Order: sequence, then structure tokens, then C-alpha cells
Amino acid sequence: MSNKSKGHVVVIGAGVIGLSSALALLEANYTTTILAKDLPAPFESIDPRGQINFTSPWGGAHNRWVPPFPTVPSTPLTAAQQSEHALRAREHAFSLSTFHRMKHFQSQNQAQQAGITFLKGIEYLETPGPEYLSLTAERASQELGLPGTFRVLESHEFPDDKITWGCEYDTWCVNPMQYCLFLLGQIIARGGKVFKREVRSTAEVFQLFSDGVKEFGETLPKADAVVNATGVGMGDDELVFPTRGQTCLVQEPCEATVTRQNADGSWTFCVPRGYGAGTIIGGTKEPDNWDPKPDPQARERLLRAFEGTYPKMLAEGKTRLTPVRDIVGRRPTRKGGLRLEGEMVDGAGFVMHAYGLGGRGYELSWGVAEGVVEGIKGYLEKERGSRL
Repeated sequence: MSNKSKGHVVVIGAGVIGLSSALALLEANYTTTILAKDLPAPFESIDPRGQINFTSPWGGAHNRWVPPFPTVPSTPLTAAQQSEHALRAREHAFSLSTFHRMKHFQSQNQAQQAGITFLKGIEYLETPGPEYLSLTAERASQELGLPGTFRVLESHEFPDDKITWGCEYDTWCVNPMQYCLFLLGQIIARGGKVFKREVRSTAEVFQLFSDGVKEFGETLPKADAVVNATGVGMGDDELVFPTRGQTCLVQEPCEATVTRQNADGSWTFCVPRGYGAGTIIGGTKEPDNWDPKPDPQARERLLRAFEGTYPKMLAEGKTRLTPVRDIVGRRPTRKGGLRLEGEMVDGAGFVMHAYGLGGRGYELSWGVAEGVVEGIKGYLEKERGSRL
């Protein structure tokens, strides 16, 4: 281990959270190793059934600004409302951190290599809540810190009379596996190690990386800490459940991300893949649905709904979008939201949990990664201080 290393951290999982956390740890001078059952690969080579639980290939992979509630609510809040407000505020901060990291990649002339596209985001809401109705350009800039321009749409810009509020803003999207392969390359270039292996517990990881043990053909340093970035935890978190999502890749490009929230709770959206790779049309949110098979009727509903919401995506003379591939994935959702906390596990060691983001893995990834580094740093500094 290098004299400059602050310790050896093993990250379980090579989805967007595991990769972002590993790169952030390397940047903070931690020796870092990734263990993962599934590794990034070209999208076309990933088995849609066998790797359905490897969530990152199937993600929409874009940023929506989900505003926290107004600073001074008009009525007293219940405990549940206070918890929701705190969660929304934390997630907003994480999305800002991620936006700035994407801009950093752009400043290093790495955006195209990473599959990052900066573009407009458009929102249409049928029944907006107070967090949206209170949004103005001034609040977006001064209170929420949204970068770029923000504009509330005029009613004549709505696609139909069911929409009662809308906005547009500056945002980003990524081509998922191009971006994950980029992160993996950055990790390896910085000296990180990556091994393809499935593990069943954090204790098993500490046993693999103990003093003098030879694994993977070489003797590796003991693990000072482990990051649990498995998406769903290690099978022992009763709050975790899968949310099935079905989308469709179409040939047509789009110049913006477009999201419509309907009064019945359903959504229609598009996320451009960029660089001539088509556009994702979505989508469904089906808690506890394990079905891996695409539903042709769902695809038809998704395409019809989006064609009605954003007809300008259709080329002149066309009446239908051109489907290329159905996509089904399982979002690792957790009641109460993301688990980002450290824990001393009996018989193992310090574990930093970072999982359960549902469909917001990409847009919150760098805020989560910064939280992982902060948690690891706090534990190891305290541990070393107690030995003095």
C-alpha cells in the first residue's frame, strides 16, 4: 500500500453508485478495490433477463430537478412531513453535487467520452404541489441554487388543457453503459482494482481481504472498511423492494428531456441517449412486480402517451415513433429512501451503506459518493485516534 494511502476500502457493486464511490475514494487517496457480480459492458452485450438486477444498464440516467418544499411552510408539519421535507432537501443537495461533477467532466473535455449530454429539461404537471407552484426563476436560482436558466412555462406552451403547470431548465443526461465504462476506466487508471465476484455478506469481504491472505492471484491488503453499494443491500434489509420499470428505446432523437406527471400518478417521459443512439420513452413504476418480460401493450401505451405529449419529436409526415428495443429493469427501492450510513458489523468491521435509491441513482450519484467518502474518513480517523 502506498505511503500516501489513507486505508484500503473495498466497494461491493459496480453500478453507478459503486463506481462513483470508488472513484471518489481514489481521489481522496484511499486504496480502493471493487468486487462485483456484474461489471459494465456495452449495452448490446448485456443479458436483459440474466442481468435484470444489474440496474444501471437499464436506467433513464438523467437529471430532473425535484424541488424541496418551500422554506417556510404555510401550515405546521407532522413528523412524517418533516421527514419527507428533510429527505427532499438532502436529495436536492445530492443532485446539485452530481450536476457540478458532470460539468467538471465537461471542463476536462471528457463529456463525449463519458456519454454526457447537456440539454434542456421540460416538465409538464397536471396536479403540481406547493413545491412546484412556489417555483420562480428567483427562487430556483437564489434558494435552490439551480445552475443555468430556469423558466416557468406559459399556458399556451402546454400540450393540452390537462396540464396546469410547467417549466424548463438546464440539465444533463448520460448514455448509461458508456458513462459507467468511462468511470471504470478512470478507476483503473488511478490504480483501483476490480474483481468479478459475487459475495453474500460484508463479513465474507472482510475475510477475503485479511492480513496475508492471497486472493485473485495476488496478496491484497486487509480491508479497513467496506462500502455496500449493492443496490438492494445484502438481502437483510426488510425495507428494500423492487420496482419494475418498462421503457422503450426508439430511433428518433430528441433535443430535450421531457417529463409529464399525470393526475393519476402515472408518468410519461423521454431521455435522449445522445450521440445518435436514439431516445428512451417511458415509463412504468410497478412496486413488487418481478416479471422480467416486456409487455407489448405497455409499450403501446407508453409510445402513445408520449406522442401525444410531445408530438414535435415526430418527424414531418410521421405519426408514430419507431421502437427498437423494449427495456425492463428493477429499480432497487427502499421505504424511507436511500440508506447512506455507517455501521459496525459484528464479526466483520465498518460498513458504509449506500443503496436503495430507486430510480434516482444517476442523478444523485456524486452526492452519495461524497457522503461515502465523508463516512469512511470519519470512521478511520476516529479509529486511528483511539489507538493513540
